[in-house]
Amino acid sequence: MPFAPFSISRLPRIHYGSGRIGEVPTLAAAYGRTVLVVTGKHSFCGTPRWRAFIEALEAKGLRWLHFTVSGEPSPMRVDEAVSRFLGEGVEVVVAIGGGSVLDAAKAVAGLLPHGNSVMDHLEGVGKNVPYRGPSTPFIAVPTTAGTGSEATKNAVLSVQGPDGFKKSFRDECLIPEYAVIDPDLLASCPRELIAADGMDAFTQLLESYVSSKANPFTDALAWSGMKAFKEGFFSAWEGIEPAAGHGRGAMAYASLLSGITLAQVGLGSVHGLASPLGAYFPIPHGVVCGTLVAAATRINIEALQAREPNHPALVKYAEAGRLLTGRNEMDDSSARSALTELLAEWSERLELPRLNRYGIGAEDFPLIVANSRGSSMQTNPIVLTDAEIETILTARL
Repeated sequence: MPFAPFSISRLPRIHYGSGRIGEVPTLAAAYGRTVLVVTGKHSFCGTPRWRAFIEALEAKGLRWLHFTVSGEPSPMRVDEAVSRFLGEGVEVVVAIGGGSVLDAAKAVAGLLPHGNSVMDHLEGVGKNVPYRGPSTPFIAVPTTAGTGSEATKNAVLSVQGPDGFKKSFRDECLIPEYAVIDPDLLASCPRELIAADGMDAFTQLLESYVSSKANPFTDALAWSGMKAFKEGFFSAWEGIEPAAGHGRGAMAYASLLSGITLAQVGLGSVHGLASPLGAYFPIPHGVVCGTLVAAATRINIEALQAREPNHPALVKYAEAGRLLTGRNEMDDSSARSALTELLAEWSERLELPRLNRYGIGAEDFPLIVANSRGSSMQTNPIVLTDAEIETILTARL
């Protein structure tokens, strides 16, 4: 059968491998003499790699400025950075950190040539001013394996509280020039962060694999990413060398692919719920993904079987079940059941918290459900009812 038409948006140039962070000063120097380095407060700066990196920048004759991001980035923090460095002649932005650091730096890079507020462009809550670019050249160096932000065009920013939001500043101009993936940088990640971030990456791979916009190109990448996740995640999480080193390499690769696939075809119900949950409650994004993915997958499968029994996503869920369990002999129905059971087992094994630990109760469900139908929910393989979305939440209360 002929392939249906599809489009693939621009990707960063990708450098993957152990020690590749050593190439960043040379890459940065190609854009100019002044570099803004964005990091977390401790995750990279608190390691010996920080001094070596700064010395390498200086050896290239680069003038460096430094900005730190702690926790999930807010529009106010982005605007603060833009205001502080607007007159400094920044010619390239380098972000070294987790998804929050990369997202904040991506937004800062986009705004430095213009000097305006990110609220002018933030979807759904801003002034709806079209972003025309250009962006300051941006180099993304992830130190966690979860969000895949190094491969996407969106910077996720949030304000937490009763009137909170979690929205994206999104444009192809914001895609990094380079994504430098060095698995060695994951070595300092604590066990609980590996669990949450890894489940974020896996959820992104599975959701993009069954997305309503999925295509053969993204399916191949998502499948490769899920294979890498299966091979490396628990080795990385358990932290026993030398298997942990291989696991970190596999997870860095899986996370990168999850960012590529989500950027091309979108996500699903877990990430639809992650937006209001992260806006209204102090729950980390990776925890949302890890704690909800089993229930969300089960509800999607049940809804598809009831209303669209010939939907191709049902076959894909079965394929994923056989891949992750290694039980190739199972029929499709058994494989789908095995998938949801395995995902539930993972949540328990990783000791991922339930929603009530973050102050979430059943009385909050109407607000969460009402605000869950953003861009991620729109590519879920089937439109879920409010009752079905509440069932996902109830399963992990």
